[in-house]
Amino acid sequence: MLQLPKPPQPQKNLTSVDEAYELCRQITAKYSKTFYLGTALMPPEKRQAIWAIYVWCRRTDELVDGPQAQFTTLETLQEWEDHLEMVFSGHPLDDLDVALVDTLERFPIKIDPFRDMIAGQRMDLYRSRYETFEELKLYCYRVAGTVGLMSNAVIGVDGDGSRVPWRSHRDHYIPEEEAIALGIANQLTNILRDVGEDAQRGRIYLPLEDLERFNYSQEDLFKGVIDDRWRELMRFQIERARHYYRESERGICHLCRDSRWPVWSALMLYQGILDVIEANNYDVFKKRAFVPTAKKMLYLPVAWLRAQVL
Repeated sequence: MLQLPKPPQPQKNLTSVDEAYELCRQITAKYSKTFYLGTALMPPEKRQAIWAIYVWCRRTDELVDGPQAQFTTLETLQEWEDHLEMVFSGHPLDDLDVALVDTLERFPIKIDPFRDMIAGQRMDLYRSRYETFEELKLYCYRVAGTVGLMSNAVIGVDGDGSRVPWRSHRDHYIPEEEAIALGIANQLTNILRDVGEDAQRGRIYLPLEDLERFNYSQEDLFKGVIDDRWRELMRFQIERARHYYRESERGICHLCRDSRWPVWSALMLYQGILDVIEANNYDVFKKRAFVPTAKKMLYLPVAWLRAQVL
């Protein structure tokens, strides 16, 4: 279990920067093997920074989804935001903060996406249903699209543009919307993968308007009914997620060259979960969709090729 926030009060004798990054590496490797594989392709300094960001996001998510979530209140989240303010003022409060403070010194990361993510956790405290996709999209931006914005400053943008002749005329471009799209795509994938787990907690993240469109009730979902209605509903949701992946792909060519392969790899590895859901005949109630390690390895050379030519 990750350490949960307490009222801001700096600890004495915090760990070294190197040890803090190692803690972040271990947590990332333990909780997100697919994401960790993508970071392994990055240069060391960027890799460590992404681990530090991931761990902060993980800690934030655990406030409402972790073992102690039942004790989380609006006051808890306000304390966590106060904690965040201390970190952005250069004052680490615990060992994990040490890595994030160092990352903030190395890269021009803004605090706004971090605040927006906390706002997303507040939504989880009082909402267990979303009537429309527009409502869900706001939630997805806050809890995942923000990660794209946090990461952009670390990943870096190619100030010279693409080197290939047919793109040499393009102006300097920061792919913020594409970064947000990738975060939304990843969160939609999470939602589809975790339908069964969320239902056990009384939560439905699929828009209720979509359930109604396919004549599939909340009661059907809680019972884990898999029929033609469910399969059509899931096909619709998967296509929506893939749309956001396609939107995000357009921004990768604007990234620094040393970041394109890792981002393509992370995108393809996570999008592969959708393929597994389809292969499992859309059973997300009894089968957890994951991409086997051997198949993950097959994605990497394709991702490398895309990073060179797209």
